[in-house]
Amino acid sequence: MSLIGTRSITSALGTVLLFACAPVPPSVAPPSLPAGVFGVYEDNDVGALNQSSWAFAAPWRTHNDPIDAARAVIAVEYLADELHNNPRWVGMDVTSALGMVQARKDTRRVLGIAQDVPPRIVVDALLRLTASLSASDQAEAIRVLSSPMFTLQPSQTLQILSNLPYIQSANIATLQAANGVLVR
Repeated sequence: MSLIGTRSITSALGTVLLFACAPVPPSVAPPSLPAGVFGVYEDNDVGALNQSSWAFAAPWRTHNDPIDAARAVIAVEYLADELHNNPRWVGMDVTSALGMVQARKDTRRVLGIAQDVPPRIVVDALLRLTASLSASDQAEAIRVLSSPMFTLQPSQTLQILSNLPYIQSANIATLQAANGVLVR
């Protein structure tokens, strides 16, 4: 075989291998957030990193504040997909994205959120919850938490959000991701 033929085969194989390593788009749409969820002037990615790392590093910060606790959970739900899928974060250490996926699983376990529910549905429900709690609409908050995706009684879920326990994987993943943004 000639040198040109060998190079052609090598080039073709290299191209095929590159395409085989390309990320596969998720089969379910990842969560999206409306502007300003984490503050008026923050983009949602940075705001989610700030909110979640702040809340999960010291759970007493959200004590008796289920709105801030729910926002921290929203952040983890959102970031688990965002850090993996958004090209903006391509330079971030892969362990940050993997850690955020584990944090999402552990946070769902603590709050009694079914593991098989798509993140977008969880985020939408938690956004409705924060809106109802902000408006002091307890009936709507209970209605949101009565969804089958929540495996605990609504009052139990609200109690957990009012006294969010320490979730080690969430603490580590959110701090690691936030620090990864600082060193980029």
